[in-house]
Amino acid sequence: MATGNMWEDLRKQARQVENEIDLKLVSFSKLGTNFSALNERDINSSSDSSPLLNASNSERMFDTMAVEIERLLIRLSDINDRMADYATKVSSTSPSAALLHILQRHRDILQDYHHEFKKTKANIAACREREDLLGSVRREIDSYKNSSGLNRRTELYLKENEHIRNADRIADETIGVAIATKENLMSQRGTLKKITNGVTNMANRFPVINSLVQRINLRKRRDSLVLGGVIAVCITFLLWYAFH
Repeated sequence: MATGNMWEDLRKQARQVENEIDLKLVSFSKLGTNFSALNERDINSSSDSSPLLNASNSERMFDTMAVEIERLLIRLSDINDRMADYATKVSSTSPSAALLHILQRHRDILQDYHHEFKKTKANIAACREREDLLGSVRREIDSYKNSSGLNRRTELYLKENEHIRNADRIADETIGVAIATKENLMSQRGTLKKITNGVTNMANRFPVINSLVQRINLRKRRDSLVLGGVIAVCITFLLWYAFH
């Protein structure tokens, strides 16, 4: 009777632990899915504070739940070993295929739990590695963008400064040319004024020359009038001859 109670107690403990592991694995699988979705959102998010906080909380929950499941798996494995010892003792006197079948079933369940736990854990680990890789690449891209933007702004400022310096240089050159032109015109004005004064003084000093120049001018006018009269007479004669 005591032996039968021991077997039933071990089976009860095994079923209880299996139920706990099953619930934990379901939650663990959901956590892995949420962890993947959270990492995808964090990678594409522009915020720097909340994604890090959410990822940190998810990682702590993942580590805590993984430790709990490993502890339950170890406990279930120990119960299965005790059931195997019990089946071995009972089988030495009266072998029972039913006990061996039940024991094999619990071992298969334990193996399935081990496999599912390792698979989920590996998926989350791969997601962690992917998040670390993409996160580092994203940080490098952001750093490159920031440095590129700063370099571009600096380059624009330098170009603008160069344009201002060129404009100042051109303005200085234009002002210099204007000053040189003004000085040249003033010099030419002084020279012409000196020439005019010299001619005036010469004319005042030599009135005969002035009178002679006036006579020459009158003679030129008279000759021009005579030449004009002759040309007019010739044209009139030619017109009269042509029409008659």
